Amino acid sequence: MVLLCPRGWAQQDVVVDIQVHGNRRIPAETVKARIYTHPGDVYDPAALERDFNSLWNTTYFEDIRFEREQTPKGWRIHVYVKEKPTIREITYTGLSSVSTSDVLDRFKERKVGLSVESQYDPTRIKKAEVAIKDLLAEHGRQFATVRSEVRAIPPAAVGITFVVKEGPKVKVGRIRFQGNKNINTRTLRAAMKNLKPIGVPHSIFLENLFAKTYDATKLEEDTERVRAEYQNRGYFKVLVQDPKADIHDTGHPGFHVPLLQKGPGKAVDITMPIEEGDRYTLASITFKNNKAISNTKALRSLFPIKDGDIFSREKVGKGLENLRKAYGEYGYINFTSVPDTRFDDEKKLIYLDIDVDEGKQFYVRRIEFQGNTSTRDKVIRREIALEEGQVYNSRLWEFSLLRLNQLGYFEQLKPDDPNTTDKKLDEKEGSVDLTLKVKEKGKNSIGLNGGVSGLEGAFIGLSYTTNNFLGLGETLQIQASIGNLMRSVLFGFTEPYLWDRPLQAGFTVYTTRTSYNQARQYAILTGQQLNLPSYYLQNLQNYTQSSTGFTSSLSYPLHRSLKRVGITYSFDDSSLIALSDASKALFSNLAFRGISGPNALSGIITSKILPSFSINTLDAAYQPHSGKQLFLGGEIAGLGGTVKSVRPIVQYKQFFPMQKRRRNAIGVNFQGSFLTGYGGLVAPPFQRFYMGGENDLRGFDIRSVSPIAFLANRAVINLTNPDGSSVPKDPANPRLGAYTIPLPIQSIVQPGGDLNLFGNLEYRISIVGPVTLAPFVDMGIDPILRQSQLRINPGQLADINNTLFGCPALDVALNCVGGERLSFSQFLKPAPGTNWTPRMSTGLELQVMLPVINAPFRIYWAYNPWRLDTSATAPTSITRGMFPSGAAGDYTYQQAVNTYGANFTLREPRKTFRFTVATTF
Repeated sequence: MVLLCPRGWAQQDVVVDIQVHGNRRIPAETVKARIYTHPGDVYDPAALERDFNSLWNTTYFEDIRFEREQTPKGWRIHVYVKEKPTIREITYTGLSSVSTSDVLDRFKERKVGLSVESQYDPTRIKKAEVAIKDLLAEHGRQFATVRSEVRAIPPAAVGITFVVKEGPKVKVGRIRFQGNKNINTRTLRAAMKNLKPIGVPHSIFLENLFAKTYDATKLEEDTERVRAEYQNRGYFKVLVQDPKADIHDTGHPGFHVPLLQKGPGKAVDITMPIEEGDRYTLASITFKNNKAISNTKALRSLFPIKDGDIFSREKVGKGLENLRKAYGEYGYINFTSVPDTRFDDEKKLIYLDIDVDEGKQFYVRRIEFQGNTSTRDKVIRREIALEEGQVYNSRLWEFSLLRLNQLGYFEQLKPDDPNTTDKKLDEKEGSVDLTLKVKEKGKNSIGLNGGVSGLEGAFIGLSYTTNNFLGLGETLQIQASIGNLMRSVLFGFTEPYLWDRPLQAGFTVYTTRTSYNQARQYAILTGQQLNLPSYYLQNLQNYTQSSTGFTSSLSYPLHRSLKRVGITYSFDDSSLIALSDASKALFSNLAFRGISGPNALSGIITSKILPSFSINTLDAAYQPHSGKQLFLGGEIAGLGGTVKSVRPIVQYKQFFPMQKRRRNAIGVNFQGSFLTGYGGLVAPPFQRFYMGGENDLRGFDIRSVSPIAFLANRAVINLTNPDGSSVPKDPANPRLGAYTIPLPIQSIVQPGGDLNLFGNLEYRISIVGPVTLAPFVDMGIDPILRQSQLRINPGQLADINNTLFGCPALDVALNCVGGERLSFSQFLKPAPGTNWTPRMSTGLELQVMLPVINAPFRIYWAYNPWRLDTSATAPTSITRGMFPSGAAGDYTYQQAVNTYGANFTLREPRKTFRFTVATTF
């Protein structure tokens, strides 16, 4: 502080003005607000010194100077400041192991206080250097150096550049244990979750494929895991001393071959000394001060370890957790248990004494909700099994959160997360107020899928679903799919609480139109454009199916459980238009209704009910990590209509969390079904099972997997000369028509299976946020189990069995003579090698939960190791004796054999790449 002008004129020792100089960014009024001296005050050097310290402590300035000026009325104080420069930009050079966002997160965690537009402070720069170096060390760069460069940016700003030299990445080398006599090294190494090598667990030779990056901060955690591994095996007094870390050079310092030889680097060999001690068994577990639950046998049963078993720290910990939950069910929120161990070193026994501090029993006074901006309170409250006024029950509260998670309205609610449940305890009254904090997810889901399949051709589908309509929990669904071979529209609505009771009711209305062209499907499967003659196309399936119908359903949950019983009624009116002779034969000739002929293809009415029972303990509606789901049902068609069939259905899925943080999970799904007719009828061919597509076997085209069969029929061929001209019945009168020959033929058909079994296995790896990578395996089979369900219509069978095939000669009336009758089987038989052929599809799927449309988008590539790749020759009963003698007969016979006894290539795709907005299970 500099004071100019000698003290004088005592009668004028008054401060008349304060002026601020040198400030650029900070207003003068802000500076004056930090000064306690004001115009009109008596001039006081001690007060000015206090003002100087006040300004300096703001840390806004790097230089401050006070001066005074004598005026006739008193003293004018001049405050000269030099502001600290503003940081205009921060850059990083040489940073590759971590991202800039990682660095900023570390600055925030360490409270460095360094950001753009903040004031330059050398102390903060040093703290930032240390933070960056520690971050790099955690990623294996223990030898990294960090220095900062500051450059001036006129007029009053600076730019900071952190120059980073990461150095070699330090990997974990060999992990050794000294003194481990009773537990082998492989087991102890596997317990080191942070630093153990990456490989295939329990594979012996493939356990150490890749070394992890060394992180000294994680070594202490792994040391404790090794200690826990010993204590879980009875070695309670084990001593695991501080590990020794030895750093050494690795790789080739000079020239090396990439991928075959490692470059220069460093590795840390870890040596962990161990004194195992003796192995102890559990003698007994006793309890004291347990007043609310006096039944010690019930408390003892909560511990998954018996007296005389090898002592296990993990099992004891599990028992203590079960004890806390048991008391939580009786309202003892503040329950604590203090275990005390007593040792009998001679007999190697551990006596576990648990001192129970029950605390006070609490009643629920109020239950409130926060964060539900769209969802009504009553929608949440009806899922809460805990009621106001009753004793607090932790199990019912966790059960309530599970039910809310299954709705899919909110982000995952975790029972142990304090940010989910806020408990306000009134110790005096023994009451608790519960506040459930929810974060709503998007309630609208927009789905989009598309591609090319053998059934639908090129298609695109769009769906809109809102699972929380108007915040009332109702579901509204609209779907539309348009393709060159398929069109469909669906509208559905579900009310989860009809008349404010837990009675779920819903309905759907739909209409579809599908054109199935087998020739087009073969072209897609083979990847070749087929140019087939007309008579050959008539031997392939080509039909159009139109369906219109509705479904209505009711279901009711069993009391305070995740079990549900329901019943669904469906009505479907379908009609088919057969465009080829083979399709006409398939649908007209199979006995799936009481009439035959063309009328059998229209007005196929299916009226059926589906009683069902289900259990659902999955922890989320989308991307669950734990829990299971079971569905049992049985479709019964025949309540009116023209179809009589029975179809039992079973589906089971389960998810297993793979980490304590429950980020990754293994999902298993299995579904089985069987279809059969009754009352002398069989199920319609279009209701039989066809697999393929993203819902079961992802590597195959939609509804393309089916057994192959040959259907007996008859055809007529013209007698043809070798030059291609037709032979007339009467050469003298060509107007009587061509010489025709009736032939027995076998048309290739895909009748579908009556047994459907498939399973899916996924390992879902959470990458970041909503992005998941999922290797998968799909397996399935849909054989024909009951050939009696593919029975040819009696009228059609009698017709072809009574037909005289062949026309070796004509009588004087130009009628065929010399034909022969054949006997055909009553049942459709699958072609050899196509019925019990299992399919497998395996690949990699990328799943992304799109935030805008709130639907899972996925791209997957699939390879089909098990697929149908064979050929089938149509069985033929055509003989040379069915044709007249001569060149025309020889030529026509060969032409008939080539056409109706052709060899069909049955080749399903080997690999598939597809995108869709959906999930397999």
